[in-house]
Amino acid sequence: MLDEIRGFAIVCMVVHHMFYDIGFILGLEWGSRIFDILCVFQPLFWAAFILTSGICSRMSRSTVKRGLLVLAAGGVITMVTAVIMPMLHITGAEIYFGILSCLGSCMIITGIFMPLIEKSNEKIGMAVSAFLFFATYNIGKGVLLFGLVPLPDFLYRCNFLFPLGIAGKNFVSADYFPIIPWLFMFLFGAFFGQYAKEERLPAVMYKKHAPFLQAAGKNSLWVYLLHQPILYGIFYIIKIFL
Repeated sequence: MLDEIRGFAIVCMVVHHMFYDIGFILGLEWGSRIFDILCVFQPLFWAAFILTSGICSRMSRSTVKRGLLVLAAGGVITMVTAVIMPMLHITGAEIYFGILSCLGSCMIITGIFMPLIEKSNEKIGMAVSAFLFFATYNIGKGVLLFGLVPLPDFLYRCNFLFPLGIAGKNFVSADYFPIIPWLFMFLFGAFFGQYAKEERLPAVMYKKHAPFLQAAGKNSLWVYLLHQPILYGIFYIIKIFL
């Protein structure tokens, strides 16, 4: 069922991006409006995606290797959207440190510290991870600990710390998931993954329910890499005939 949850999240992402493309490529305002509305829910389905990926990392023997692959895929996305597409006079869709870059980084960091994670109490690990996630959630706004601790302004005068969630007001990315706070969501999943590894979850979690979503979840990397080129192609063809 973990693959199905991850598949549902990736399908939601494809639908979300589809409305962005409708507004961006076809110039239809209703597409942009729906995209903006769905942005409210975006953290929810991406949290589910990152959480389930963290759970699966606990049962993987190659988390670091997979992380390097996913991080490289994120680099390809940045190269295409920020270098190649502008050369084709397609701007406004640049992606710097999107979900793949974030996920790859989380996999690598978690994989390196997996021996320590495995020796730790999963309940304490989950509690600490959850606290750190919510405590750092607004790091992009310059505050920590639910707004109680302001960060120095000089950190936000440049963009070289953007992978960590610290970026200036001029930083723009069509898809942006910094390591902080999302690493802590991933770590929460890694600690929770001990229950899945020991088969202590409800029996329903180990059954198949939706083959399509399961397939999407298992092939989420390819879905992410290919969905935008396919959507771009479809909408640019439609634009030609409008």
